[in-house]
Amino acid sequence: MEQIDNLKELINQGDVDTAIKQLDQLLRDTSAKEEKDTLYYLRGNAYRKKGDWKQALDNYQYAIDINPDSPAAQARKMAIDILNFYNKDMFNQ
Repeated sequence: MEQIDNLKELINQGDVDTAIKQLDQLLRDTSAKEEKDTLYYLRGNAYRKKGDWKQALDNYQYAIDINPDSPAAQARKMAIDILNFYNKDMFNQ
């Protein structure tokens, strides 16, 4: 699907807001059933790049629920590892 390549490029270039809008539209489209896990994974990547960790984790989980073998499983694990790595006491100084 050419749209997926375009969305990956938007995310890589940092145009995450445009990518999220397009992903939202595609996810509402019932004909995109085959790629839904990929779309959620990409939307998770866009939110992660934006710094919205909750939305990123939620979207990764949606992708995993559809396809347990999705790359979202690894992305979700890495995001959780990153969040667990932060020294929360450092922010209280």
